[in-house]
Amino acid sequence: MKVIILAAGEGKRLRPFTLERPKCMVEIGGKSLLERQLLVLDHKEISDVIIIGGYKIEMLKGKANKVIENSRYQETNMVSTLFCAEEELKGDLIISYGDIVYSKEILEKLIASDADISIVIDKGWESYWRKRNEDPLDDAETLKIGKDGNIIEIGQKPSSLDEVEGQYIGLMKFTSKGISQIKSTFYSIKENESLFNKSLDEAYMTDLLQTAIDLGNLVTPVFINGDWVEVDTVKDMTSDVTLNRLNSI
Repeated sequence: MKVIILAAGEGKRLRPFTLERPKCMVEIGGKSLLERQLLVLDHKEISDVIIIGGYKIEMLKGKANKVIENSRYQETNMVSTLFCAEEELKGDLIISYGDIVYSKEILEKLIASDADISIVIDKGWESYWRKRNEDPLDDAETLKIGKDGNIIEIGQKPSSLDEVEGQYIGLMKFTSKGISQIKSTFYSIKENESLFNKSLDEAYMTDLLQTAIDLGNLVTPVFINGDWVEVDTVKDMTSDVTLNRLNSI
């Protein structure tokens, strides 16, 4: 099993903590987010790890089997970052954001999924979001499940809690077939040069997943209830909520 960690961004909302280091190298409780994630992967003896870096990439050297550079990190988003490692997109593959930490139980549940495209979804997101934001909808995204149990909508701006049946955490797994589907989706977007009124450079991972769904591919949720952390802002980094959740993982 190969893992690709997306860690190219500047982490501007974590200033000043990211002035001299990439977001994934920010430390909480004496350990960086990246170190914590690698420890979870090590639990499953996953050593084939690739980091796609950009900002302060020199600090990522030696942290994984391979570090690939997104030299355009200042002007691109997650999709373009991922496809900087296009040659590595083959076989069974886990893709993770660099600003999250998750438990070994979540990793085990994801690995056990036999779907071609498996996306970790937190059903208990609301209580966590309420601790992070005055209004949980401020930083939430839509997530709707179809009658067949697969995801039919992901990543849009919700107008009510009813539109959020769980929260995407930035962790997913693809089989070889799933990788082929996501590549075909990417190429279709590239040909059209835009999606959801964004350029390809501006596209989020959820835009890519939603387009894959719209093209008829099955995107399957792997439901969890907590046991993960996202560190996106200074408030996240300094809050007791984050530290308590990290200590419980």
